[in-house]
Parts: sequence; structure tokens; C-alpha cells
Amino acid sequence: MTNDVLFCWSGGKDSAIALHALQSAGGFRIMALLTTVTEGYDRISMHGVRRVLLERQADSIGLPLHSVLIPPQCVNVIYEARMTEALVLHLGRGTRKVAFGDIFLEDLRAYRERNLARIGMEALFPIWKRNTRGLGRDFLRLGFRAIAVCVDPRVLDASFAGRELDASFFADLPPGVDPCGENGEFHTFVFDGPVFKAPILFRTGERVMREGFCFCDLLPE
Repeated sequence: MTNDVLFCWSGGKDSAIALHALQSAGGFRIMALLTTVTEGYDRISMHGVRRVLLERQADSIGLPLHSVLIPPQCVNVIYEARMTEALVLHLGRGTRKVAFGDIFLEDLRAYRERNLARIGMEALFPIWKRNTRGLGRDFLRLGFRAIAVCVDPRVLDASFAGRELDASFFADLPPGVDPCGENGEFHTFVFDGPVFKAPILFRTGERVMREGFCFCDLLPE
């Protein structure tokens, strides 16, 4: 059976460390990165990162990028239809495995496995059930660098948006906030590390509140 893999790439730290884990495991051939991009905004969905920076990530990783366009406030039926269309395209090319950076959300894993099974594909979770505090330490130890681009101010102060994920970032997280933001507390953009040939250059822009979340804009350089 083929070990060709399509990697669902968010642009953030969990995707990066999961991609690294999959590459390090050997035996898999990663064919492309798959990312949802919000129409109109032309940014990574939920993370709010500009598409040009996503494209630079893919170029530095050295993999083709397949962007799936979804509307703002996308309802699930549209999301699933557009994702299925993209997945079927890769299935037709012989790729039967899809990898994700999920860590411990059981419902999300079951949802992904169920949807993939319907079209004859299989889900892989390279960092599943890893301790998230340990993952944060491993992220830094491996030389990855990332910046927080989206924060849920209901659980984490908006000042975390725009901060780099260094040791002080993890130390300053309040009790109850997952060190990897697995419950949606924060989202990140990875700009350097062992999966990249060269760092992604950017500067931070303004912080804005949108739909209840605080976003830090990143401007390409």
C-alpha cells in the first residue's frame, strides 16, 4: 500500500512539529500541503495569516501547496464539500493518507477519520497524545520559531498576540491554558525550524479585534 501522504497544514506550530515527526519517522512520502484560505480576506482560515506568507512557508519547506478556498463564517456543509473536492483530487493521484497536527481532541479526530473513511482515505496523527508541555519544550529544542497571531481574549490576554513563542511565552501562560493552545486559546505562525530551508521574513503589523479574537497582522518582507 502506498505511503504517500497529504499534509493538512495550518501554518502553525502543531503542524510544523507534526510534519517534522512524520519526516523523521521515515517511510512516508509527503506529496503536498493542504490549507484552507478564507475568500475575500485571502488569509489562512482562523489564523489570519496572509496567503503570501503561507506560500513562502510551502516554498521553504519544498512542497506543493493546495489552498482550499472557503467563505468567511463558513458553514460546515460548505467546508466539507470543498475539502472533499480537494481530497478526492489527491486520492485520484494515489494519495490515500492525510496527516494532521491534532494532539488530544477526541471528537475532532473522530470527525476527521469519519469523513476520510467515506471517501476511502486514512488519517494519520503524528503527535497524537503527546504531552503538550513536553511538545512546547521539544518545539524550542528542535530550533523552531513561531509567533502568536491569534488569541482568544476570553482565556488569554490579548497582549500575547504578536509575541514569539520562547521560554518566557510558555512560562507566562496562565493556568488552564494548554501550552500548545489545543483548545483554541491561541494560534501561531511558524517562521523557522528544521522543516524549512530558510526562515520566513516578516514584520509585525497592527493588532485588531475581529469576531471576538485578537489578531496580530504579519507583513511580508
